[in-house]
Amino acid sequence: MTDQHPSGTAMKPATAAKKLGVYLPATPETFQSGAVTHAELRELQDNPPEWLTALRREGPHPRPEVARKLGISITALKNNGMDRPLTTAEIKELLENQPDWLRKARALLAEERGPAEPGA
Repeated sequence: MTDQHPSGTAMKPATAAKKLGVYLPATPETFQSGAVTHAELRELQDNPPEWLTALRREGPHPRPEVARKLGISITALKNNGMDRPLTTAEIKELLENQPDWLRKARALLAEERGPAEPGA
C-alpha cells in the first residue's frame, strides 16, 4: 500500500477493508498502516493476494458479512450477543446447530423480505 495519506485518490484502510468485505484487524499490518489508492483497490479485487483469499475464505469476517452468511440482520447479531467477528468455521457451526435465536432471526428476516420474486 502507499505511504500517502488518504485523499481524493486514496482511501483509509478501514474504507478499503469495508469495500473488500474483510475485517480490518485481520489484514496485514502493511494494509492497515497505509492509504489505499483506487487502483490498488481494483488490483486487490481483480487479483486478490493469498492473505485476502484466505481471509475471505476463513475469516474472521466483519459484522455485515457474518449477518449475510447467517441470513440475519446486523441488529439480530447485536441483540443476541453475537456482535463480533466470526470465522467461517464458527458461522458453519451456528448454521448446522441453529440456536433458537438464529432460527427466529432467519425467519423474521425472510418474512420482512417477503416472498421471492419469480425469476429472481
